[in-house]
Amino acid sequence: MKFGGTSVEDATAIDRIAGIVKARLSKRPLVVVSAMSKVTDGLLAMAVAAGKGDGDKAVELCHQVRERHFTTAGELLHTGLFTEVHSKLQAEFESLEHLLRGIAAVGELTPRTSDYVVSFGERLSSIVITAAFTARDIPAVLLDARKVIITDAQHGKAIPQVEEIESKLEIHAKPLIAEGRVPIMGGFIGSTCDGITTTIGRGGSDFSAALAGAGLDAERIEIWTDVDGMKTTDPRICPDAHRIKIISFDEAAELAYFGAKVLHPATVLPAVEKNIPVLVLNSRNPTNEGTRIVARTPKSKALFKAIAAKQRITIIEIVAARMLMTHGFLAKVFEIFDRHKCAIDIVSTSEVSISVTVDSNEAIPAITADLEKLAYVKFSGRQAIICLVGESIRERPGVAAQVFDAMKEINVRMISQGASEINMSFVIEESDVPAAIKRLHARFFNDLDPEVFD
Repeated sequence: MKFGGTSVEDATAIDRIAGIVKARLSKRPLVVVSAMSKVTDGLLAMAVAAGKGDGDKAVELCHQVRERHFTTAGELLHTGLFTEVHSKLQAEFESLEHLLRGIAAVGELTPRTSDYVVSFGERLSSIVITAAFTARDIPAVLLDARKVIITDAQHGKAIPQVEEIESKLEIHAKPLIAEGRVPIMGGFIGSTCDGITTTIGRGGSDFSAALAGAGLDAERIEIWTDVDGMKTTDPRICPDAHRIKIISFDEAAELAYFGAKVLHPATVLPAVEKNIPVLVLNSRNPTNEGTRIVARTPKSKALFKAIAAKQRITIIEIVAARMLMTHGFLAKVFEIFDRHKCAIDIVSTSEVSISVTVDSNEAIPAITADLEKLAYVKFSGRQAIICLVGESIRERPGVAAQVFDAMKEINVRMISQGASEINMSFVIEESDVPAAIKRLHARFFNDLDPEVFD
């Protein structure tokens, strides 16, 4: 059971999730928790301030986070338990403050140190939540995620080592579960084999939960958030978006990668390998059935399951009339993106040019400079990828005609279909996203299959 930042944001939310876990004690849960909402952002801001030499600002931000944790613990716990937790939190905050002053003195923030600073979010929330569960007669026990989630040393986006994680779960988690205890573990953080703290990327608490669930051969993995499962599109753009009752692993992974924020893109991978269902549920509305993500779904009458939009995209166009068809040219182009650790979403080629889309980031000027040694380069920012996902695309003729008929007044820059049998994507101006999604949703989600949508 994984509870995200909004599900543990304050005393009321933590009390609510205690009730949810208590109702599932017979299922012998392991609980993964995120940092309290906005705390990771606060820790990053502290780290940046300290890295610029502004120790006073870093410590001031640290005090704000400390007060929030002390206040929350005070609201949740009786006096005896609060005294014990207060001293644990105090020790953690003293350690954090000492670290921030050290970073400020050196005036440099390394990726390794940044990982250590942001790891405090989950470490602090798991201390408070373990104590709150204990006070509510849940046999909770704190399990340091760094003993279990073993990763490589790629700080900021460390890669979990699955076999190591399985063996550590065998040692540290299974005996606790066998005793009827409920392990409480921070998500997002791990450590190298040498015990150096790492993080597995923003949104990584979902990934931590899936790794733990897969390693324990769990009956299911529950991702508790603040919405009723996955929706047919972003409800902020389309208030009439519908809940998806059931979706395949493949569809969910495509949607997560292309901007559906309910789920971290890597989440489903460990679950796929072990064929473990993933449920996306709402901690504020625990009676709702949410969305069930499984290997195989019933055949749907609906053409698409959902529409996602990935914004802040840049199109890079590489034009090289003489070079394009020569041996090794494409390899040289992609090697440049690889060297700058820049992932490509969509690729389109013609006789004389290659167009690719990438997340807009600070590496683009350096990538462009390297590409210009091979060819003429131009780029367009403020683009977005619209992605329509559905397993029914495979066998339906005329899908593209229906999609682009709905989009006929919106300029489409690039199209990708065929690379995936379940995904149709195209690139438009970022400013056209709301209109495009509303048109597509109105066209394809009018007549709903009650087996799949609510």
